[in-house]
Amino acid sequence: MAVPSILLVHGFWGGAAHWAKVIVDLNERGYRDLHAVENPLTALADDAERTRKMAAQIDGPVLLVGHSYGGAVITEAGDLPNVVGLVYIAAFAPDAGESPGAITEQHPPAAAANLAPDSDGYLWVKPGKFHESFCQDLPEDEALVMAVTQKAPLAGTFGDTVTAPAWKSKASWYQVSAADRMIHPDNQRRMAARVNPHEIIELDSGHASLASRPREVTDLITKAADALA
Repeated sequence: MAVPSILLVHGFWGGAAHWAKVIVDLNERGYRDLHAVENPLTALADDAERTRKMAAQIDGPVLLVGHSYGGAVITEAGDLPNVVGLVYIAAFAPDAGESPGAITEQHPPAAAANLAPDSDGYLWVKPGKFHESFCQDLPEDEALVMAVTQKAPLAGTFGDTVTAPAWKSKASWYQVSAADRMIHPDNQRRMAARVNPHEIIELDSGHASLASRPREVTDLITKAADALA
């Protein structure tokens, strides 16, 4: 099989541009068939369908890489025949009937109090708390841009459940962020063990490891891509 195309899936409070450093690193290493979906964050079904449509447009095998809530998206969307593997980056990996919200309640993260809904039902990380909550290991200017450009999800998306988890039938890899304040590290470790991945790596990073530790994240993605080739 050829080296799979790589489709990057962002999570809550960010868009496809959160993958910027990983995209540059992958390209420099010779991985040219790169894609990054821009999901609406309106419902898990909506986001999974958008990701499926994008993956279906790609000719050949696809490796899905999900950060944060993007892990729930790839878990739901990874049932496509051309999806050959899943990489979870500090991400949710729900089981059937399980939601990101239910997982979060098992071990509430340190920054849970820094989330605030608006009058339209969107859930935001309080701008003044974004740096300490989401990306405490990034420089202040990078954190400021992330805070101002954050893409808030509809709060109800937290309660949306996965139907048929793709990790039960597709090869998986997982990166745990040990200093994560958005998804409790113990939740990540439990989900990582459950998906029985080919490899688990643990980084001493905040939630935005894709931006603060892009080289190590890219290392894991390329290991997965090469293993599936």
